Amino acid sequence: MTDYIIQLDSINPIEFYGVNNNKFNILKKKFPLLKILSRGSQIKLSGNKENVEDAKEKIELIVKYLERNGHLSENYFSQILGDDDGIIDDSIRDNIENNIILFGPNGRVIKAKTPNQRILVNSAEDNDVLFAIGPAGTGKTYTAVALAVRALKNKIVRKIILTRPAVEAGESLGFLPGDLKDKIDPYLRPLYDALDDMIPQDKLNYYMTNRIIEIAPLAYMRGRTLDHAYIILDEAQNATDLQLKMFLTRIGPSAKAIITGDMSQIDLPRNQQSGLRKAFRILKNIPGMSFIELDGSDVVRHRLVRQIIKAYDTDTEREEKEKKERKSEKYKSKVTEDDNKRS
Repeated sequence: MTDYIIQLDSINPIEFYGVNNNKFNILKKKFPLLKILSRGSQIKLSGNKENVEDAKEKIELIVKYLERNGHLSENYFSQILGDDDGIIDDSIRDNIENNIILFGPNGRVIKAKTPNQRILVNSAEDNDVLFAIGPAGTGKTYTAVALAVRALKNKIVRKIILTRPAVEAGESLGFLPGDLKDKIDPYLRPLYDALDDMIPQDKLNYYMTNRIIEIAPLAYMRGRTLDHAYIILDEAQNATDLQLKMFLTRIGPSAKAIITGDMSQIDLPRNQQSGLRKAFRILKNIPGMSFIELDGSDVVRHRLVRQIIKAYDTDTEREEKEKKERKSEKYKSKVTEDDNKRS
């Protein structure tokens, strides 16, 4: 006789049990040889060890699905528990276990597509503050927004705050048409695009109107305490040291934050240093904070983007090498000149 207790603290128990315990009754019918008792957010399994292990595995799959999606139909609940012989369809197991973050409108599957994206997703679950650093096209922003939307759907947070530094890149804000919102929105467009993929338009409009999802320039964060929220700072390489420190010190006790950036695309004026470089150097060993580095192998855009990034990286390495060689030659020349003067 084996006993095992499963906690449902990470999900809404009503979604697991179903209306009038309909789903829970399906579970009991699937395992007639087990004694299955429920008490609030706790389920106790008692019976033959093999049957307990089987039920435990399938209940944990259901919990994992609900953690990611918040809702589960009775039909899919039954499919996860397996057919009459207790066998789960491979496609169902793959959908739950293979890095799906959430389902967007019309059943669109949003998942981690590369090894480093999967590391990002797992690290975000274990850490309250996460830095995702890598080149364009590696899915940093998209994955971060997906994690935030999942947390909102699952009621882990009450709101999402998405922010970016409004840094000019070739065009002055003052010469763009419209009012301040019109001038700022182009900088925030990638965040809107990601949300459009993940939330139905009517619901997204409701969230935006009621400030459940808030998109704002980084400067608007000053003086606030951001709590019970999932906060994403995108394009953090364009935040100065003081701006990044300001952002990190806004985070409340029940908030989670992801900071994304690309060190190779810094648009700050030449006399300003990127705060992301310093943060990467001084914050890496703080418990509860994680740094994930993505690279060209994580690019999920057009196949040529990976080659473009590689070409630019190679050229940057060449320039850095030449710069060091010039400095070295200049230093040697000065030493020789000083020696000649002394002699």
